[in-house]
Amino acid sequence: MLHLRLITPADRTDEVVRLIEGTVGTTHLAVLTGAARDPEGDVVMCDVAREAGDDLIAALRKAGIDECGSIAVENIDLSLSQRADRAEEDAPGEGADAVLWEQLTDLTHEESTLTVTYVAFLSVATMLAACGVMLDNAILIVGAMAVGPEFGPLAGISTALVHRAPGLVGRSLWALLAGFVLAMTATAGFAWLMDAVGLFTTEMIEADRPNTAFIWQPDWMSFVVAFLAGVAGTLSLTSAKSGALIGVAISVTTVPAAANAAVAFSYRDYAQTTGSTLQLLANLGGIVLAGTLTLIAQKWFWGRRRGPAPKAAR
Repeated sequence: MLHLRLITPADRTDEVVRLIEGTVGTTHLAVLTGAARDPEGDVVMCDVAREAGDDLIAALRKAGIDECGSIAVENIDLSLSQRADRAEEDAPGEGADAVLWEQLTDLTHEESTLTVTYVAFLSVATMLAACGVMLDNAILIVGAMAVGPEFGPLAGISTALVHRAPGLVGRSLWALLAGFVLAMTATAGFAWLMDAVGLFTTEMIEADRPNTAFIWQPDWMSFVVAFLAGVAGTLSLTSAKSGALIGVAISVTTVPAAANAAVAFSYRDYAQTTGSTLQLLANLGGIVLAGTLTLIAQKWFWGRRRGPAPKAAR
């Protein structure tokens, strides 16, 4: 279930109430007349089944409530109510399959912004991966994958392509490309520093490294794994079951490939640099393609299963 808290101008409250009452899957409607102070108006609260939430939120936005008031949405972890149970039964589809497009757009917009924190996480992850590839240590590689925040911009690109939002595409691409350029530059400097103190050597970069050699040897399996991870990652973001995202993070070699490219470049091993870069691009492309196709499929599938969307009252 979702909990909606709305602030509406007093002259729009009846319209909003009729809209909520006309939406299948809503319950626990409450109106606090004159309770809001900034902006002034009434507070309207209700619970709605997740599978009915997207249509209701879209209708409220179409009615302009987000412009003249506010719309806040929270997940309800526990609701002990027979009315809530009936609301979920009445709503079409299953809550775990429902996609809250407004929530997804907001989430990917936030995760697709080039910030100091984002660059710091990506840089640290890439440096950790550099240590992993030089030591041929798979545990460090897995740890670096888990730290990397790059799935946010990748999901942002997929969401923007499906919603035809060029602004979000540009923001996400900028965060992704600029983030990796800065992280790889920092990692190359890190590799030079480690070489200066004797912790990295030429022999380490030229060794066989059987545990991590796949990082600079891309093949079609690299793309397949990235594609499957992109499907799983997108499903984890759009559904109510989001625990799979960490598994996605440690299944694709985006950060390790970037790290090996940076380290190999610092040692002028351009063959490894090229191979690692191709591995990175294959993974990024596979995730974006999978994410876009998954969102298109979800949009089509959910559109066929749900009932007619609620209409704003006139």
